[in-house]
Amino acid sequence: MYASPGHRFKELALLNRHSFHTDYWALRDVSFSVAAGETFCIVGENGSGKSTLLQIAAGILEPTEGAVSINGRVSALLELGAGFNPEFTGRDNVFLNGAILGFSQKQMQRRFPEIEAFAEIGEFIDLPVKTYSSGMVVRLAFAVAIHVDPENLLVDEALAVGDVYFRQRCMRKVQELRTRGITILFVSHSTGDIKALGDRALWLDHGRVRAIGAPDLVVSQYLAAMTAKDAVYSVDHPSEPDNPLQTPPPEVADTIPNIDHRFGDGRAELLGIAIFSASGEPLSSLQPSTTIVVRISFKAKANLNRPIVGFMFRNHLGVDFAGTNTAREGPDLPPIMLGATCTVDFYLDLPALYASLFSFSPAIADGTLERYTICDWIDNAIVLPMERSDLPIYGQLHLPCRVQVNSKLGAGAATR
Repeated sequence: MYASPGHRFKELALLNRHSFHTDYWALRDVSFSVAAGETFCIVGENGSGKSTLLQIAAGILEPTEGAVSINGRVSALLELGAGFNPEFTGRDNVFLNGAILGFSQKQMQRRFPEIEAFAEIGEFIDLPVKTYSSGMVVRLAFAVAIHVDPENLLVDEALAVGDVYFRQRCMRKVQELRTRGITILFVSHSTGDIKALGDRALWLDHGRVRAIGAPDLVVSQYLAAMTAKDAVYSVDHPSEPDNPLQTPPPEVADTIPNIDHRFGDGRAELLGIAIFSASGEPLSSLQPSTTIVVRISFKAKANLNRPIVGFMFRNHLGVDFAGTNTAREGPDLPPIMLGATCTVDFYLDLPALYASLFSFSPAIADGTLERYTICDWIDNAIVLPMERSDLPIYGQLHLPCRVQVNSKLGAGAATR
């Protein structure tokens, strides 16, 4: 590293007889092996060397010391737009990337319809990549990476740029590639993804290996270190004391933070969704084993005889984790007339869930649980992270449990 551009010039002018730079080792003494078909995850703070490690594995960088050996075709999704010519169209870049990987024009033509369909960027496929949004670049890059028959797939944190809908599709695709026995190197800040996908994990810290092994164990060590670091920062930078809630939240939720997909017959319109604590404070994250309020507001665009309001709770892979509605929980809503506005609050006792992203998809319908018509449904209208539990979560969630040792089953039933 040079203190100024002039120092680089001086070093060249003196034919490197005098050094004007300092060396910085992005990685040092990093050694590991990944078995065929294994999903190997890498976690660490920003600047820990994760992206450099993947660039070396992809052959973009040569290691100063040591050696790298990879068997089979490598497909890499690294920095945003890496490998794309911004002046070329999306279509041209697809064929260019295929040629770099050794595919003929005919081979890529057979793959192109699937790539185009997965990317979902419409007419932009024939426009220069420099006109794309960051999300569109990621869509196309990921679509290419998974459709060129990789034996080894390298995925950096580029997926964090995409919207929730596309990210969920990508995660499902990664799961599919795992089942097909493709070797995956996966870099992510999402510890939930690492636990869900990884067979093993590596924790990088300032370019060195701090831990390597089972994902649950490595993630726990990493999070413990980050918590300790944050505790030191909090002591050095004390925050202002929490202020009591000054004003109650509005009676009508009028904001929809995100719309991945929306459908319905239009006889009612969702106006907003908001997540509050039990005391009425807006939440930006979810805490395990707490009570939250899911507030959903809608407006009738026609007379609704038997309105049903509910929501679906999804995890980061897009899997429907849980759901409920007024017809299931009660009480049944009365008929809603044209033009009327209604707000429903769901008091939800959250279990201790693994730390990840979770989304709420609200809906308004008309009918019964057995026969109903969707009036308005919004996929992933609001997405919140679940904070880490103080105790480890084995699997997806912790079930409420009471433990007895050497007791007779049913002995306590009469006193319940």
